[in-house]
Amino acid sequence: EGKEMENKHSLTGIVFNRLREDILSGKYNDNDELKEMTIAKELNVSRTPVREAIRQLEFEGLVESIPNKATYVRGISIKDVKDIYLMRASLERLCVKMVIENLTDEKMARLEEIMELSAFYYEKEKYENILELDNKFHSFLYEAAESKMLSHTLIDFHHYLERIRHTTLSGKERAGHAVEEHKKIVDAIKNKDIEKAMSLAEEHIINSMNNMERLGLLKVRKN
Repeated sequence: EGKEMENKHSLTGIVFNRLREDILSGKYNDNDELKEMTIAKELNVSRTPVREAIRQLEFEGLVESIPNKATYVRGISIKDVKDIYLMRASLERLCVKMVIENLTDEKMARLEEIMELSAFYYEKEKYENILELDNKFHSFLYEAAESKMLSHTLIDFHHYLERIRHTTLSGKERAGHAVEEHKKIVDAIKNKDIEKAMSLAEEHIINSMNNMERLGLLKVRKN
């Protein structure tokens, strides 16, 4: 019985992550209907984990189930995105503080390596590589903070914004600014200047949000 429960929960997790990724990546559009049977067949699972995954998605506000009717994709609104950016800005401040408090030579070397690669790809105008390194930079900071709860929350926020961030970092101007902002954060971490690192980390996320708004790149539902 314990094994069955474990398998059931892991299946639900797999289905949930897959559906959430598909919603956030734009595979599903707002108001698309999610059909349990279709999804179950596509993922080769029973309807039970699909039903449970949909319930979790509803809790996150990504879908809406109409009783006795159907379940529809709701995505995230412009306000949701702004809220996520503002919450992430505050948490990134805390993150860099914890990175400095738990800094090692190995962590510093890794951060500098990411920055060297970012500068290299920017010179080559390889913006897809910069996006990948941007993900690595933030993911490594979350890991280096050595807080499981903080890392989990920031990774979630990062995934929510992935679709929009892909668009904003694909241009030369923002990609260049992002690389420069990362470098300043790394320098402040290296100097163990907590206040400066926190301020720069917050500013970096706010700049990303402002750039997104300036370019009108919010391709999500308005409430």
